[in-house]
Amino acid sequence: MPQDKTGDPRQQAGNKLSVLRKHPIFADLEPEALDQLCRYAKHTNVKRGATIAAKGDPGNNLFAVISGTVKISSSSPDGRNAILNLIGPGEIFGEIAVLDGAPRSADATANTNCELYVIDRRDFLPFVKSQPALAMKFIELLCARLRWTSQQVEQVILQNLPGRLASALLGLTEERKLDSGSGTLAITQQEISEMVGMTRESINKQLRAWAGRNWVRLEHGAIVVLDTDALRELAESGLDGE
Repeated sequence: MPQDKTGDPRQQAGNKLSVLRKHPIFADLEPEALDQLCRYAKHTNVKRGATIAAKGDPGNNLFAVISGTVKISSSSPDGRNAILNLIGPGEIFGEIAVLDGAPRSADATANTNCELYVIDRRDFLPFVKSQPALAMKFIELLCARLRWTSQQVEQVILQNLPGRLASALLGLTEERKLDSGSGTLAITQQEISEMVGMTRESINKQLRAWAGRNWVRLEHGAIVVLDTDALRELAESGLDGE
C-alpha cells in the first residue's frame, strides 16, 4: 500500500471531515461519531495500476474512494481476467472480508490514480457495533452487491452479446449517475470485454455498429453513451443489435 499523504494535520482532519460527511455511507452519522471515524481514517494516494488488495489477502481494511476508479477483478490460472465491478468516488470496497473476517474474495487494483481513505478492521468493527444506523447502511450495501452479482450472472446466462454489452453500458452509466449530456464512461474496450465475458474483437465490432447508429461514440480510453433508450430497449428485448 502507498504511504499516507503528508501535510498539515489540521488541514487533513478538516478534509477528512468534509469528504466523509459527503460520503453516502457515512453522511447520516452524528457529528461525534463522524469525528471518531475521522480519527480512524487514514488518507492515501494510489497510482494507476497499483495493487490495493489481492485475492486471498487478510481482510484487514475497509476502503472509501475519494477520487478515481478501483477495479475489482479475478483471474484464472491460464491468465484470463474478469472484471467484477468498478468502484468510483463515493463508494466503498473491501467490506465483505472486513465484516466476515475471511480472506479477500477478489483483487482490487487502481484503474486510475486514486485517492482513498483506509480504515482498519480493528477500529471499524467496534465502531459499526456502536452505530446501528451505519450497520443498516452496510446491510443495504451488501444487498445491492448481491443484486448486482445476480444481474451479472443472469446477463451471462440469458442474454446474447448485444444485450450483455448494452446492459453493462447502462449499468455503468447509472452507477456513475451521469446525466444525458455527459454520458462518458472512462473504460477501455478491453475492460468492457472482461466485464461481459467476450473477446475484445467482438466488443469492438458491436460498438462500431452502434457508433454507426449514433447510439455510442468511441473515444480513446472511453465510450460515450449517446442513446440510452435504444440500448435499454435492446437490453430488455434480447434481440440482435448488430
